[in-house]
Amino acid sequence: MISTISRQLGFVLALGVLPLLHAADATAKKPNLVILLADDLGYGDVHALNPERGKIATPHFDRLVREGMTFTDAHGGSSVCTPTRYGLLTGRYAWRTRLQHGVLDGYVEPLIAPDRLTLPAMLKQQGYHTACIGKWHLGFTIEGAADKSGGGKKKAGGGEKKAKGGDGNGSGLGRFPGAPMGARTRDGPLTRGFDTFFGFHHARMMESMFEGDQVTELVPPVETLPRLVRRGRDYIAERVRAGAPFMLYLALSSPHTPIVPSKEWQGKSGLGAYADFVMETDWALGEVLAALEQAGIARDTLVIATSDNGCSPAAGTDKLEAQGHFASAQFRGYKADIWDGGHRIPFVARWPGRVRAGARADNTICLTDLITTMAEITGARIPATAAEDSFSFLPDLLGTGHGARRSIVHHSIHGRFALREGPWKLEFCPGSGGWAKPIDADAKAQGLPDIQLYDLSKDIAEQHNLQAARPEIVQRLTAQLRDFVERGRSTPGPARKNDAAIDLFGEQPKERK
Repeated sequence: MISTISRQLGFVLALGVLPLLHAADATAKKPNLVILLADDLGYGDVHALNPERGKIATPHFDRLVREGMTFTDAHGGSSVCTPTRYGLLTGRYAWRTRLQHGVLDGYVEPLIAPDRLTLPAMLKQQGYHTACIGKWHLGFTIEGAADKSGGGKKKAGGGEKKAKGGDGNGSGLGRFPGAPMGARTRDGPLTRGFDTFFGFHHARMMESMFEGDQVTELVPPVETLPRLVRRGRDYIAERVRAGAPFMLYLALSSPHTPIVPSKEWQGKSGLGAYADFVMETDWALGEVLAALEQAGIARDTLVIATSDNGCSPAAGTDKLEAQGHFASAQFRGYKADIWDGGHRIPFVARWPGRVRAGARADNTICLTDLITTMAEITGARIPATAAEDSFSFLPDLLGTGHGARRSIVHHSIHGRFALREGPWKLEFCPGSGGWAKPIDADAKAQGLPDIQLYDLSKDIAEQHNLQAARPEIVQRLTAQLRDFVERGRSTPGPARKNDAAIDLFGEQPKERK
């Protein structure tokens, strides 16, 4: 397979010149690719995935489940936003970078190095046009932005605050004002493989809307989601006229805070503003599917609908659960946590004629796997200097076998690690590793063990810690994680360097000097 063979070739990579990325069969028709990435949408927020304990109507996600393949054991590369997005676009765990806890704040230097291969850059070499529409949150500096907005030289690694619910009118978005009209970036998405960008940096700066590399309008948060959807539909229509295959990375602003459902969606769910916003998020997916059908290219397009991490407690999860809606379904924890509720995500893929309708895959995949999967689909070869944590799941999609991934590294907002292999999950912290109770400090004060071991085949809710009963599993998985860290990769291939020193047991790993 590409994930094991091509990595041995040791190609030298430069984004500007990638002559060794080529199609195995240049005449084969390549599918269009649409990745719809919701923001903080929990696994249990999709009704078809959580029919017993989910109370929010999601007809378009449910339709996609009927028409495509559902991956029931899919994960983000982290339980928070920035690191997951880094992994999706690069095929590399973000904890290998300078960002080993928290998320990016302000307008800061990009997390993706300029010479690192990205998914859109790879696809451009295969003749694709590539678009990023929506939330970026991977850093870019701003010319003309005030220092108080995060400036150009601020270091990464700010911890995301435990968000409060939005007030419905877009006020109180946080510490960082948006960039002013006309502000420009020289190192945004257009320099990391995308042909076009329309969107914003992150949720506390979403008023500033970029067209390409410049702020061209200031918009109220309540208008952001409908505007992104309209632009996504327009892009699909434009690319059909152009004729070449395309990749649309549609990174939605919802249902993340500020929780601002549009007027026509307010009150629709009967469960509160968050549930209304989930329904509007589902509407966004429906609009994309309709645009593909109207353009006559639905059968030629691989659609992936997923989320970056689990539902945030800012959604008012206690109140939702009191009403019978469990956004993490049967899993423990929420966004930010090391428990599965923090990073297990909805992931549904539809490719008519290639992916069997109504299919289900239960093996583990990660959003880092997209780049290698798309390389195998398009015939691209990934050099050994890229996608160090990416395995193709194409055999699962096509029903010809199982992907090569056998284990996965999880990471929480506070930089706590876990390793999952088969049914076993070893967590290197005494508590949630994030926001849920008990947080690590409280767990330690309660005398709980420093590590947790769960057999998910019998204990999917992570309630019974087996670390004392199964020391041999603890030892084996600890050694496996150390190997992944020290080799700079979890895939076969030559060892690579991490960007920073990594402390498996520390709260906040230090940057390498």
